[in-house]
Amino acid sequence: AKNRPYYKVVVADSRSPRDGKFIEIIGTYDPKKPGHNSALKLDRAEYWISKGAQASDTVRSLIKKTKKAQASSDSSSQSERGTSQSTQEEAPPPSGTSSQD
Repeated sequence: AKNRPYYKVVVADSRSPRDGKFIEIIGTYDPKKPGHNSALKLDRAEYWISKGAQASDTVRSLIKKTKKAQASSDSSSQSERGTSQSTQEEAPPPSGTSSQD
C-alpha cells in the first residue's frame, strides 16, 4: 500500500548514512499492524549488543515487547506440553518391541 510505514530493523555502523549500507537485518517492524507488530531475532540482537552495538530507544522498546511476548507464549506452551507429556508417560509401551524366540 502506498505510504504505509514498514521498517527493517538493522545493525549498521554508526559512520554509515541512515539509509546506507548495513551489516545485518535482525527484524521488521510494522507500526500499523494490530497486536504484536514486530518480528525480531532476539539472539542476534543480544549478540550485537554484547559486541558493543547501541540500540535506539525504539529498538530497545521492540526488544522488550518481543521478550515479553515470547515469555507469555513460552509459559502457555510449556503448560500445554506438560499435560501432553504426562498423558504420554501413562500410556503403555508399544507391543511390537518385545522379541520372541
